[in-house]
Amino acid sequence: MNANVEAQAEPLLIVERAAPVARLTLNRAAKYNVLSAAMIGALKEALATLAGDSSIRAIVIAADGKAFSAGHDLAELGPERSRAELEALFASCSELMLAIQRQPQPVIARVQGVATAAGCQLVAMCDLAVAASNARFAVSGINLGLFCATPSVALSRNVARKPALEMLLTGDFIDAETARERGLVNRVVAPEALDDEIAKLTASIAAKSPAAVAAGKRLFYQQLELGIEAAYARAGEVMACNAVEPDARRGIAAFTKRG
Repeated sequence: MNANVEAQAEPLLIVERAAPVARLTLNRAAKYNVLSAAMIGALKEALATLAGDSSIRAIVIAADGKAFSAGHDLAELGPERSRAELEALFASCSELMLAIQRQPQPVIARVQGVATAAGCQLVAMCDLAVAASNARFAVSGINLGLFCATPSVALSRNVARKPALEMLLTGDFIDAETARERGLVNRVVAPEALDDEIAKLTASIAAKSPAAVAAGKRLFYQQLELGIEAAYARAGEVMACNAVEPDARRGIAAFTKRG
């Protein structure tokens, strides 16, 4: 079998389940793990499957090679593509980003290398992100004459307006520590400590009530899009529903007995 055939035989996405954590690894290192239409489809399919797996409490999106993801496959954005085809591609990518937000389990980005354009968008849309100290981030479409419009939706919901717009207008890279300071990632660690840090984070989440985590994640994103009165009203409803769940009943009873 020649190298090309072997490459084609390799899965785009490696799915590993070791309950309570699932790991999805982008597996196109030679192409900088671009978010091709096929890769987007593979991620959506994997997330949909994991959503119904009660043994999985957290999902890690990782990548092989030097890049986390270089964003869209530019070969799929060529001049032969019609506007309708491009709109369909970007709509599919947006569906993936929304699927991450709607996933009942928290989704954590494990960023070991550069994340650019839609790759940076993917980091921003994950619920949490841990980056290696040598990771770098950019929304660099502007350098090609293409404003990163869809990545701007995710970026502007994680980073303050002026730093976000500076990234979008210049296409310049920021380092991992700057990304942490701006709110794009939660933690920055040495590359060799990345997996240990991810393990600590997922263990902490997995130890919590899955019903409370799922309800809390859903409410967190819902209330961000509401006015403050509506946000409080919705939060009160969710908290009341959560409080009568068996896990909360047991936890509250155990705490009050200690008192």
